[in-house]
Amino acid sequence: MLRTNTCGELTAKNKGKKVTLCGWVHRRRNHGGLLFIDLRDRYGLTQVTFDPNKNKSAYEAADAWRSEWVVSVSGEVALRPKEMMNEKMPTGEIEIVATQAKTLSESKTPPFQIDEEKQSEANEQLRLQYRFIDLRRPKLQEMLRIRDEVIRHMRDYFHKENFIEVQTPILANSSPEGARDWLVPSRLYPGKFYALPQAPQQFKQLLMVAGLDRYFQIAPCFRDEDPRMDRHYGEFYQLDMEMSFVTQEDIFKIMEPLMIELTEKFSDKKVMFKPFPKISWREAMEKYGSDKPDLRFAMEMKPVTDLVKNCGFSVFDKAISAGGVVQALNVSGGAKFSRKDIDELTEVAKSKGAAGLAYIIVDKEPKSPILKFLQPDVVKALLKEIKAKAGGIVFFTAGEWRTACASLGAVRSECGSRLGLKDNKKAAWLWVTDFPMYDYSEVEEGRIDFGHNPFSMPQGGLEALETKNPLEILAYQYDFVLNGFEITSGAIRNHDPRIMYKAFEIAGYTKEQVDKKFGHMIRAFEYGAPPHGGNAPGIDRLLMVLNEWNSIRDIYAFPKDSSGRDVMLGAPSEVDDKQLKELHIKTE
Repeated sequence: MLRTNTCGELTAKNKGKKVTLCGWVHRRRNHGGLLFIDLRDRYGLTQVTFDPNKNKSAYEAADAWRSEWVVSVSGEVALRPKEMMNEKMPTGEIEIVATQAKTLSESKTPPFQIDEEKQSEANEQLRLQYRFIDLRRPKLQEMLRIRDEVIRHMRDYFHKENFIEVQTPILANSSPEGARDWLVPSRLYPGKFYALPQAPQQFKQLLMVAGLDRYFQIAPCFRDEDPRMDRHYGEFYQLDMEMSFVTQEDIFKIMEPLMIELTEKFSDKKVMFKPFPKISWREAMEKYGSDKPDLRFAMEMKPVTDLVKNCGFSVFDKAISAGGVVQALNVSGGAKFSRKDIDELTEVAKSKGAAGLAYIIVDKEPKSPILKFLQPDVVKALLKEIKAKAGGIVFFTAGEWRTACASLGAVRSECGSRLGLKDNKKAAWLWVTDFPMYDYSEVEEGRIDFGHNPFSMPQGGLEALETKNPLEILAYQYDFVLNGFEITSGAIRNHDPRIMYKAFEIAGYTKEQVDKKFGHMIRAFEYGAPPHGGNAPGIDRLLMVLNEWNSIRDIYAFPKDSSGRDVMLGAPSEVDDKQLKELHIKTE
């Protein structure tokens, strides 16, 4: 055995113990002939002292050491002099008085300092290129440790609840599930492709048909989506679960205790609401301008369309005459906003589709460029309706309902940030329910498409699909949200072939197309399918939000960069012509 102890475990209780430690040279300091080495391993740091007067050979060996050399040290645990104790280190009371020193492996000079806890964003490409070095940083190792403990806790929780963990295939079929598939060409079947699963959606439903009424797994998922701060490129992990013979309330009862436990055990946040509030999608959009609202602060929006109808302000009148709405947001303390702040908030609203952002500063006398278009009694009624008080500011957006809500919701979120209302010590969990079954396609104008998950059960079943305007049909779909981030998406599933055919027909799929894409699902549902539902929290995003980590990429051991590249491995990369020929693929 090369070592007897780890660098993070020794304390004053071990005084006089003879130990052997192995690790990396974290820092070296030479003080008046005495050499101090901070030795690092995954468990922490330990100071080692080399005195040439006590052991010359050990001193000479250690004197050659440089940063990140891998070394072995033997010696005796001793208490540091009182004035040299380091309360910031768990091992700060002791040091190892070295009697032996051995070099196990030399290192080139690292491209960046390991002991710098704060790495600038400008260094990310370099850090990712040398990720095997970057991962030596205690901060990143702590993140991986927390991730491991969270996943272990999840597994223990579901096993206690009588769930069975099942691994589903990675090579699957391509299906329309909301994002671009990663396609894998087949060598054995030229011209045909597998797809990496966007989620185990179809497999977990088939497991319900198979009689495994409580399933879960820590599932890798693959989507060709552009990266962003809270979304890793290409691949991510989710806690996938499904249950039979349940309503959505049963799903809520299983998931809420777990999320409360994870929040309280693995973060310093306080859960604000127990049980979690339930807000319909429409209410969330109307009050907060988002289907993932941040409830750490109130600041609700209000519809004021009726109050300003035919008010004479052309922006409002034009929106209302076109069937749109006017939304208002009362911001306490917003009078502190400068002209520059208001201009910046206007750009926030425009980024979400608004034509502009109107406002009234609430003082002894209201102030606003729009007051010359509004009658005093209209202004008075507006401010009374939204309970505006002196020192605040009221913002307005006008237009199509969703655009007006979403653009003012973005302003709400930005105001929350600027006024310091997003308390990182709070965890505002909530459920958003009753999502629309259908929406207009984002890629084909005027086409009806699924608004959420195509395998969801529509509220009202087949009758609703046959008699209602598709855009008015709600689904048994739900998300839960934490501090403005969507953490999970879920639904009670469609398990009836007739409903499934009709649901896809409304979205523009023929029976033949459904059979080709989902024939296995149809066949399964014809052989006794139980009612079932589930959800799948994103593990990486959950960890990021709970711990206020700045980048989701750091949560992965070997992440892609902000452009979707693996700069360490040089991927994506070109491949040999021979490999392409085997797959019957030609590149231009």
